[in-house]
Amino acid sequence: MSTTAVTTPSRLRIPRWAAPAGITLLIAVAYLVFRGTGTLPHDKEAPQFLALTDLREWIDDHRNSNPVFLFFLNYIRIFVGSVYTAFLSVLTALGWPGLIGVMGALAWLAGGWRIALVAVAGVASFGVLGLWESSVETLALVAAAVLLSLAIGVPLGVWAGLSSRVRGAVTPVLDVMQIMPTFAYLAPLVLFFHIGAPAGTIATMIYSIPPAIRITALAIEQVSPTAVEASTSLGATRRQTLFKVYLPLARSTMALAVNQTIMMALSMVVIANLISAPGLGGDIIRGLSRAQVGIMLPAGIAIVVMAVTLDRMMMALAREGAPPSGGGAAGAQRPERRGKDGGSQRPSRPTQWGNKHSGVSLAGAAVLAVAGIVLSRVLPAEWPANWTVNFVAQVNDAVRWAELTWYDVTTFIKDTTTALLLNPLEGLLTSAPWWLVAVAALLLAWRVSGLRPALVALGCLLAIALLGIWEHAMQTLTTVAVAVLVTLVIGLLLGVAAARSPRFSAVQRPVLDAAQTMPAFVYLLPALALFETTRFTAIFASVIYAVPPVVRLVEDGIRAVPPTVVEAAASAGSTSGQLLWKVQLPMARRAILLAANQGIVMTLAMVVVGGLVGAGALGYDVVVGFSQRTDFGMGLVAGVATVLLGVMLDRVTQGADRRPASRTGASH
Repeated sequence: MSTTAVTTPSRLRIPRWAAPAGITLLIAVAYLVFRGTGTLPHDKEAPQFLALTDLREWIDDHRNSNPVFLFFLNYIRIFVGSVYTAFLSVLTALGWPGLIGVMGALAWLAGGWRIALVAVAGVASFGVLGLWESSVETLALVAAAVLLSLAIGVPLGVWAGLSSRVRGAVTPVLDVMQIMPTFAYLAPLVLFFHIGAPAGTIATMIYSIPPAIRITALAIEQVSPTAVEASTSLGATRRQTLFKVYLPLARSTMALAVNQTIMMALSMVVIANLISAPGLGGDIIRGLSRAQVGIMLPAGIAIVVMAVTLDRMMMALAREGAPPSGGGAAGAQRPERRGKDGGSQRPSRPTQWGNKHSGVSLAGAAVLAVAGIVLSRVLPAEWPANWTVNFVAQVNDAVRWAELTWYDVTTFIKDTTTALLLNPLEGLLTSAPWWLVAVAALLLAWRVSGLRPALVALGCLLAIALLGIWEHAMQTLTTVAVAVLVTLVIGLLLGVAAARSPRFSAVQRPVLDAAQTMPAFVYLLPALALFETTRFTAIFASVIYAVPPVVRLVEDGIRAVPPTVVEAAASAGSTSGQLLWKVQLPMARRAILLAANQGIVMTLAMVVVGGLVGAGALGYDVVVGFSQRTDFGMGLVAGVATVLLGVMLDRVTQGADRRPASRTGASH
């Protein structure tokens, strides 16, 4: 019996690239036809700018008569100012010997004598650099901002950790607060809280509250359900469960929340100086205005030393609060119950604290604190002038030598990047009709991330067009795009190298640690020294600022690839290059997309800061809005436009992280 094969005509398959290529061609043709029309040129005398400037004048005239200010905003300003003044008074009253002794004692209690040495050396370096008074003011500002941030952030974080509904409501707000560049906080704060230490403290709080809430919520969520159920079954109330189970078991992670809050506050104090906040930021801003790295460098070093000192103290405290190994959250609960029966083999956490901080350690910390306070009553209140080191002239001479010696190299890099990347891209974005750019962004976001992120991107661009700041927004988008491209290339190379070489990772890790603790303004130092005040200076500084988190995320993503998959590919005869391109990078795609997201957000924030060193566009508008009252409206609108630009880019890349999984699942 014979069988007859039945053939059916196969459907014509359209290549996957055909649709994107066709849309790109249509957009290119539309650009050539409509180029130079609908470009929305910048007008600093736009009505909306003038209206906001008039509003600023009205608020200043009625600040002492309007009920909103008299009975609400002014009281907030007075309260925050009193907290800062209280910290400053205490730190000043201790004197330099007392402050060194007390900080050393606290560090000893947190992590032992080695951490105490780090704290003593770190605090003493403020005086050696000749910046004692400014450093104390910065420390008081950070202390006030961190205290108030934790007073608000920790309860909210606990509530969000216990309630999914609260977490869902808080998360979008935190997203906006973290996406929003720091400059964007300043204009509304000047409008409502004027200038000075209270406004600087509030600005620092806004920037440092999100990690306090997020990490605290995460700590509460990670508490073992078994421990909570055991507490409830024993008849504990919700309040008792919170204070006896949740908070003790979440202590180590909550210490990390405090640490990150401190780091965020330190990275904000320089920018807060633009609204007359006291401290080390004044020296850095003065150095920027005079283009003298020698003035900026000591203040930058002092901020980095302060960050490293506080970071080491808080990390030591976090390790002290960590649960015993192998026990987890529930394991940390069991030793206490066995201890009541007399059969515990591992001491509970309070006993560990008591053992570690009794005897010599506690006595040493007490002696250090008392000695410092006693010496402060004997020695002069001011740091001795002959104990300071002044290297301003030497640094300025070194910078001039570098400029002359490396002029040809730095000029070539700057001019080549400007000619091949910056100018063509900026010309494309600023000469294209605004509606064509909006349509292109809509289609790109729809293709990469889905409909909802595409609509968000379109809404942000339409809002920027309505605000009347389109041209400068496109110029800022140009610098962000170039900086992100360079950041991702460097981050991928270093991240892959670190993931494939433990030795290289060990060498690179402390460099990344130091880079991530530095305030953003410190990155302007080498950029300003090498490239003077140009657009490329801001790009160079933003690359240095954004590379560390990109490297870490790429490294972690590649290391997270299952070893069994790597071994299977290697046993199948894959070379090292094939293993990287065919296995590790595809499987680390989500981590790489997250790295791209973080690179975009951090680059955007830094490019805006780069407005101080020649970046122009939105960053320059914001700076001018603070320095000149007549341009306040333009600066405020530029800050809002920067937020919209950041939200657009952030949502597109976040959607790209989620899009492939849903598409793959649908195909199956």
